[in-house]
Amino acid sequence: MNATTKKIPATLIPGDGIGPEVSAATLEVLAALGAPFEWETVEAGVAGLKKHGDPLPPATLESIRRTRLALKGPLATPVGGGFRSSNVRLREEFALYANLRPARTLIPGGRYDKIDLILVRENLEGLYVGFEHYIPIGDDPHAVAIASGVNTRAGGRRICEFTFDYAAKHGRKNVTLVHKANVLKALTGLFLETGREVAKRYESQGITCDERIIDACAMQLVMNPWQFDVIVTTNLFGDILSDLNAGLVGGLGMAPAGNIGADAAIFEAVHGSAPDIAGKGIANPIAHILSGAMMLDHVG
Repeated sequence: MNATTKKIPATLIPGDGIGPEVSAATLEVLAALGAPFEWETVEAGVAGLKKHGDPLPPATLESIRRTRLALKGPLATPVGGGFRSSNVRLREEFALYANLRPARTLIPGGRYDKIDLILVRENLEGLYVGFEHYIPIGDDPHAVAIASGVNTRAGGRRICEFTFDYAAKHGRKNVTLVHKANVLKALTGLFLETGREVAKRYESQGITCDERIIDACAMQLVMNPWQFDVIVTTNLFGDILSDLNAGLVGGLGMAPAGNIGADAAIFEAVHGSAPDIAGKGIANPIAHILSGAMMLDHVG
């Protein structure tokens, strides 16, 4: 970077556990590349709770509103009780509707060689909307648990258009719609119907489209992942398949991600905060470094 390069404001959330370590390694790599980011460091997760009494402090949200760009380390979330996931809150707060999860072989000669997959996960709808409650029966207050999923035509159209636009921009040739419309006929049937409508508009650009039922897709990803190019699917299915894809290329330590909306983008490694190895100097920073590379790609 030379002295005339325009600085790009960006928010840095080091994260919890190994987050500060992998963030520091990533900043070193980006600095060596001359990346033009001007960092504003803020807290979230357990670090935010300890320092500000809030896992997602107002100053953190304000920083992202201002920069519209963030690199986020892993944030710890209590299982079962405790505070709500800061990751989910960030996606909702900034309407980060597209979760972009590439899976590429970096080290040749493994069980799955020459993998180059893109998975796009709808990030705001489906079964992760948080519409859950219990129904008490007798002395058991949690006798029945109910969760409702919400998919909209507008949301399906938005994520499918994002996916096909991404495919066109990056020279990809095929998009696979992954669903469970044979059982969840309304919830994922609407997604499939909308995806088919969007696909027709991209035929003239040479992008083909096919379909897979989620369970068949999972099996085929293990047996023959090379048949897939770009996959787009709903929230829950995307959450599962993206980790499966990461397993093909070495695990979550090799898995970057981008959460992208119309007005902001947050890039992150998708692995956990690994508090058991924090501070030992053995955390793998590759996923976070790759997330930084995605961030560079995003700003052009």
